[in-house]
This record gives sequence, structure tokens and C-alpha cells, in this order.
Amino acid sequence: MVRIPLSPAQIEAGRRLGALVRQARGCAEPNEVAAGAGISPETLRKIEAGRIASPGFGTVVGLCDALGLSVDDAVAVWRGGAEDDRAVG
Repeated sequence: MVRIPLSPAQIEAGRRLGALVRQARGCAEPNEVAAGAGISPETLRKIEAGRIASPGFGTVVGLCDALGLSVDDAVAVWRGGAEDDRAVG
């Protein structure tokens, strides 16, 4: 199966989501957040760095649960909508 390359818009969306996750994590230990989300610390690092531009739905839900974020806010940030400031602020 050939994977279709991500568009520049999808890559930028992943960067926005990564920034949200990084900011929400704050000073929390990456290993603890990753364990709470059910992902590896390496996956968390890649998401925060924007290197996983389109993480799986379950991964996003797990991260939102672990960080106390609303899935709706994460979606709004990923989409680049007007809710960005509300979700991050």
C-alpha cells in the first residue's frame, strides 16, 4: 500500500496540534503524560515536534484525557479555527 504524502496544510495542522500538546503538558514529565495517554514517550515527542502530523484518533483522545484538554478544542486547533486562542489560553 502506498501512502499519499501529506499536504502542506496537513503538516501545518500537525504543528499546531503539537504546539497545543506541548503547551498543555507544561512541566509535566513526558514519560508520565505518555503513559497516561497510552503511547510511548517517543510518540509524544514526535507529536509535540509536529513530526506526526496526523496522529490516530485514539492517540489524540488519549492525549486529551491525559492533559485535561477538550477533544473539541484539539480539533479546532488542528483545523486552525478561531478557537485556537481559547484552546491554548
